[in-house]
Amino acid sequence: MTNYRIIERPERDVLGEGPLWSPRRDSLFWVDILGHRLNTLSLATGETRSWAFDEPIGWAIERAGRDDFIIGLKSGFAKLSLDPFRIDPIGDPEPERPTNRLNDAKTDAWGRIWAGTKDDDESGQPGALYRLDTDLTWTRCDDGYGVANGPTFSPDGRTLFHTDSDARTIYAFDLAADGKLANKRVHIRFPEEWGYPDGMTTDADGGLWVAHWDGGRISRFHADGRHDRSIALPASRITSCCFAGPNLDRMFVTSASLDRPDESAAGALFEVDTGARGLPQRPFAG
Repeated sequence: MTNYRIIERPERDVLGEGPLWSPRRDSLFWVDILGHRLNTLSLATGETRSWAFDEPIGWAIERAGRDDFIIGLKSGFAKLSLDPFRIDPIGDPEPERPTNRLNDAKTDAWGRIWAGTKDDDESGQPGALYRLDTDLTWTRCDDGYGVANGPTFSPDGRTLFHTDSDARTIYAFDLAADGKLANKRVHIRFPEEWGYPDGMTTDADGGLWVAHWDGGRISRFHADGRHDRSIALPASRITSCCFAGPNLDRMFVTSASLDRPDESAAGALFEVDTGARGLPQRPFAG
């Protein structure tokens, strides 16, 4: 007996990422970064749908009291309307790093977006961590990442977890109400046999769920960073995870088919039985 199922849909993702649960739409959203698509799955009907983009899209986050989204593109932050389909640029946080793109993001307890960047061409440009405030201005809050990935937060909102996948390291920061970070420290370091830490989410008990790129599984870690358990999946490049459903007790996991032509489940969207419940993700307050 397996504790996962594969969501059937017409095609697999090249680089699935950024799962987002939308309570008001009763739907899961996620992106295919290299496939240049935003995808959605209706939990009520099982129907899937996609929207195509002209460039890589790293994530989409709903806006409070609005029908549109804030998205992270290769070209920078932007607003997105789905009906009618329209993209309105906000700005590029890294014009001096033209090979970089926005990669992964989440909102904090105050409704601000935290987003990382990575070098898409592997030309040696560093990635960074940004805070997008509700007035649509941004601040570079940390720098020097190989691949900035997977922000998530403690249940009280006072700790930010952020990953440098290249360094196989998940960091923790103290997060103040005004958005300032302090006390950067190593929270979890992956041994080589685990692969690379990728996207993350937090459960209601403070456990940290981490996707293993080139590790073929998701793992839960206790609040102090101790490994709790792992759930193996039939794809080696597991990229991110989030809790969904009215009770936040359904976990969905994204994966990548990039450079994995011999894996039949590579690029699939999985639903995984974890026995845990998640925390609601706030919409962007701007």
